[in-house]
Amino acid sequence: MTSTTLFSGGWIVDGTGAPPRRGDVLVSGGHIARVTDGTGPAKADRIVDITGLTIAPGFIDMHTHSDLQILCNPDHTSKLSQGVTSEVLGQDGLSYAPVDDAVLQEMRSQIRGWNDDPEGFDWSWRSVGEYLARLDGDTATNCAYLVPHGNLRMLVMGNADRLATPDELARMKDLLRQAMDEGGVGLSTGLTYVPAMFSDTDELVALCEVVAEYGGFYCPHHRNYGADALGGYAECFEIARRSGVALHLAHTHLSFEVNRGKLPALISMIDGAIDDGVDLSFDSYPYLAGMTTLLSQLPGWALAGTGAEQMDRLRDPATRERIIEALDVTGSDGHQGLTVNWSGVHIAGVPGAPDLAWLMEGDLASCAAKLGKRPADLALDVLVATDRAAPCIFFIGIEDHVRTLMQHPAHTVGSDGILVGDRPHPRSWGTFPRMLETYVRKENVLTLAECVRHMTSSAARRLRLDDRGVIAPGMRADLVVFDPETISESATYAEPRQAATGISHVVVNGIFALEDGKVTGQRAGRVLRLDGAEPGGAEPKG
Repeated sequence: MTSTTLFSGGWIVDGTGAPPRRGDVLVSGGHIARVTDGTGPAKADRIVDITGLTIAPGFIDMHTHSDLQILCNPDHTSKLSQGVTSEVLGQDGLSYAPVDDAVLQEMRSQIRGWNDDPEGFDWSWRSVGEYLARLDGDTATNCAYLVPHGNLRMLVMGNADRLATPDELARMKDLLRQAMDEGGVGLSTGLTYVPAMFSDTDELVALCEVVAEYGGFYCPHHRNYGADALGGYAECFEIARRSGVALHLAHTHLSFEVNRGKLPALISMIDGAIDDGVDLSFDSYPYLAGMTTLLSQLPGWALAGTGAEQMDRLRDPATRERIIEALDVTGSDGHQGLTVNWSGVHIAGVPGAPDLAWLMEGDLASCAAKLGKRPADLALDVLVATDRAAPCIFFIGIEDHVRTLMQHPAHTVGSDGILVGDRPHPRSWGTFPRMLETYVRKENVLTLAECVRHMTSSAARRLRLDDRGVIAPGMRADLVVFDPETISESATYAEPRQAATGISHVVVNGIFALEDGKVTGQRAGRVLRLDGAEPGGAEPKG
């Protein structure tokens, strides 16, 4: 007999945007069996008293970099402690499937600063299907996977700095179809990262036409967030219009001082695309700093070819000077076409180079001054010492822009969280509680109901999840219970790995993943596919 759990006496914020209401929620067999007004008799195998608390659908993180860490650290405390029950992997055009042996080695090196490269890890998969099979039933959260454009390019043409030939593009399309058949929900790109930065709009349109055939979505880290940010966004809208694909803009922001005051133009572009019939949504994170690899800030020409060739360039004095000229004088395409403000760049980790840990205590400009070096020289030294793996945090955001974007009806929430590094960005642990603490309770930028809608049903609609994102009978029992008066982020830039407070319970597919504020070790997460189908036979693991 299936056991039942009744969450009794709380306020229901159901994910639709409707105002909070008192009621009870009955869970049975991984689904929501009944939602009542709480006035009837409370009957269930287990009754959980949530008087004074709020129950909402589990939060959906639309942009994460948990691809490897969700397997290496299966308790996944960083996400469960925020109330996250589902997340979207395969972001920014770079991940671990599909690969062959050579591409896997390059990818492990290139995105080590995002995911680590743990010794002894089992890398037995190569296809998207094999990777998703590894995730299914053995993760703390549900996962959807975007097919990474960079992987397709690497498999067909390596890191070549040129356009694809017609035959190469046809091979990429075949690989994409296979990956979509195996469970991909769309295509991601990282157009400021190698090798995707070497592609053109026509290549992306052709690939997105394949995604559109499946009803998936295109999720671009677009080509420029700085000197030509509006042009970068315009290309995304062009791709969607020409291909007919649904568009979800990743980590949407308009940052750097050069873009201050330009947000009305971006909002007009977004609204215009929607008016033209583009199926459009976007995500953002509620912070003013970004995080990525230090390597990615270099000009694209310096990153062509293999990892060994990249290291040779970093060591060669003449080539270093060319790189530094781009970083400091002419602008680097890796840094959005701008020169780098080194006083806003902070090293977030020094894998393999513990003697450089002191660099995390200050910005790169001040650290370089202590050594009597140019900051760009120090940055390249760090890349050599860490074999290109050092992550960095850079402060570029504009608060008014952040607030305005999160108020847009097409907005969803994505942490863009990187879980590795000595001192990662606090968004990895604090994004969702920060939304509720700062932008709902303290600043009234959003109402509680509207904020929850952005973090639940709006995201579920983009993922075509008809059975998640709303509290209603028959829906999957992904739930979070929290106190809206006390929920708070604890993560800071100095101490980022701090669990939020004010979240009592997190339920994934009817199983308590977080109970009384503590991770249970139950791993009931499933792979989420466009057709809603879930493979059978996998049992939750603990």
